[in-house]
Amino acid sequence: MGVKEKPDIIDIIERKRLQWYGHVKRMQDERLPKLIMEWIPGERRKRGRPRKPWMEGVQAAMKIRHLEADQWLNRKEWCLGSGRRRPLSQDRKGR
Repeated sequence: MGVKEKPDIIDIIERKRLQWYGHVKRMQDERLPKLIMEWIPGERRKRGRPRKPWMEGVQAAMKIRHLEADQWLNRKEWCLGSGRRRPLSQDRKGR
């Protein structure tokens, strides 16, 4: 009898982020969530370290899970890829 591992909170967040990204990319072009995701804001700087953009997190999660940029077109393949767990060796590097 094996013990199931509890999913890491970072893994859950990345998986949900990739699910939402695929969902929005498959939407019609005139839908508001898709327009907002593809909108490029103006350069307004705040004090302190700049925050990472949302898309940068999506791209990093795609790289870890070995997903291609246009793989969201195939919904079943995208769901299988986004649900893939990240390798443990890359999980905790530098922490």
